[in-house]
Amino acid sequence: MNYRLELVPLPVTDVDRAKAFYADRLGFKVDLDFSPDDSFRVVQLTPPGSACSIAIGVGVVGTPPGSVKGLHLVVDDIRAARAELAGRGVDIGEVVDMTAPGKPTVSYAAFTDPDGNGWTLQQLPR
Repeated sequence: MNYRLELVPLPVTDVDRAKAFYADRLGFKVDLDFSPDDSFRVVQLTPPGSACSIAIGVGVVGTPPGSVKGLHLVVDDIRAARAELAGRGVDIGEVVDMTAPGKPTVSYAAFTDPDGNGWTLQQLPR
């Protein structure tokens, strides 16, 4: 049996502002923007190269905006990815290399969306 994580709902306060952040600043692809009425809207966005998408909207999830933390975007070259996002206006922290004796280095750089949902770029050992 395969279990594939394919969608993570994110709570946001302003759907259009969040959509612009994820699409324009992070480069996520807008897969869907659907609203049958004023009480429901779902916007599905997918990071480049990912099989997992995020969903933002109205009536999508009942958790408070900014309450999701620790989402990871795994990249091959964290310094290049960080520079790209910073160049697009994302307020992203410096790269932190986590090393332990005899262990390969894992690197991180953290940022948040406009609502405070927490993301981390991660580069795993090669």
